[in-house]
Amino acid sequence: MSDLLGPAEWAAIALSLKVSFWATLASLPVALWVAYLLARCNFFGKQILNAAVHLPLILPPVVTGYVLLLAFGAQAPVGQALAALGLGFAFHWTGAALAAAVMAFPLMVRAMRLSLEAVDPKLEDAARSLGAPPWAVFATLTLPLSLPGVLAGAILGFAKAMGEFGATITFVSNIPNQTRTIPSAIYTFLQQPGGEKGALILVAVSIFIAILALVLSEILARTLSKRIGGRDA
Repeated sequence: MSDLLGPAEWAAIALSLKVSFWATLASLPVALWVAYLLARCNFFGKQILNAAVHLPLILPPVVTGYVLLLAFGAQAPVGQALAALGLGFAFHWTGAALAAAVMAFPLMVRAMRLSLEAVDPKLEDAARSLGAPPWAVFATLTLPLSLPGVLAGAILGFAKAMGEFGATITFVSNIPNQTRTIPSAIYTFLQQPGGEKGALILVAVSIFIAILALVLSEILARTLSKRIGGRDA
């Protein structure tokens, strides 16, 4: 494989892994919090929050990327304020991570919410009746029981971030060694005469990484489920 991949391909793969890792890591606590709110809490505006969370799945990715550009671009007030703090997004790999995180967020929340809803609320009520504070109930009961779904959501988000293209290229363009992830590199190869070979290699790498992530997710989820089942027994 190393003989087939040139510097451009390796750079795209390394950047995609970097972007996907940070997008998933940054999204994970927020996605878990939002999933818990949607699964366990009743409040005014819950359906609005649910719709807002899933909006990136409905909108064209280019629209999402353009909204990010309007909000975090170099000329936007928020973008200028963040740039003054040394945190720039537009036309930078951090912007690619932000776009990937936004696009992967709904999938992460949905998987985590389903897992949290599968936990019997009566168990949580019993723990609270014994004097356990809410944070302890969540940390020692709810989270461990829902961990397989949380893990699946995180890996699903990572896989989605690896394949993100539309919002990324709209928000941060297609800059070599800076914002050119695997999908952007495939697009670039397909625009060049004779670039089909490079595109095909990157497609194969993408499929391999996606399958590996799904297999790891399944193995870890089953392992955690068995441990939880053994603990309950």
